[in-house]
Amino acid sequence: IWGSGSPMREFLFADDLADACYFLMDSYNEPTLINIGTGVDLTIKDLALLIKKTVGYEGNLVFDSTKPDGTPRKLMDVTKLHDLGWKHQINLEQGIKLAYEDFIEKHT
Repeated sequence: IWGSGSPMREFLFADDLADACYFLMDSYNEPTLINIGTGVDLTIKDLALLIKKTVGYEGNLVFDSTKPDGTPRKLMDVTKLHDLGWKHQINLEQGIKLAYEDFIEKHT
């Protein structure tokens, strides 16, 4: 895995993105931008460990610190969206599990 695993990233399930877009098209009519996201992030290392657990991988994960980490943190401020009443429904662990199950179903 490239880098140290310490950078933080935010992930949003595609169905939640679609739901947020629909919600905003129906209820938001302002000229200012609005962020869509979860407002929750985790390290690349924790993401890799979560994927490892979900798929049942029993090998070791190797982080290559000779490769760049990239931006230390990418997190959306979703306060405005939450204040309007929308919040994501699928957490990251559920989303990875759903995506993996879909992959297995299509490839078996």
